[in-house]
Amino acid sequence: MLRYLPFLLIIALTIYAFIDCLNTPEEEVKHLPKVVWVIIILLFSIVGPVVWLFAGKKRAVAGGGFGGGRARRTQWVAPDDNPEFLKSLREERDKNDPDKG
Repeated sequence: MLRYLPFLLIIALTIYAFIDCLNTPEEEVKHLPKVVWVIIILLFSIVGPVVWLFAGKKRAVAGGGFGGGRARRTQWVAPDDNPEFLKSLREERDKNDPDKG
């Protein structure tokens, strides 16, 4: 069973890189078009996924980097933290209930 471990790790790495590449938005892909990255990942079993993971995608700097300031939130925001959503709820409530306003 242990002799199959390297093959399983290579397959797992390839599958992970393939799915990561497919889920990455086109504007975050570096150096080559996304379709070319998919072909490289699938054709070159060890080198392709490793190159994709290190050079194919724009990565966020962990820990804030050297900017000193706090990075602006560009990810999904929960509805209770989203001011636009809360405003739309208030407007909807005021529109449907003329007594409270």
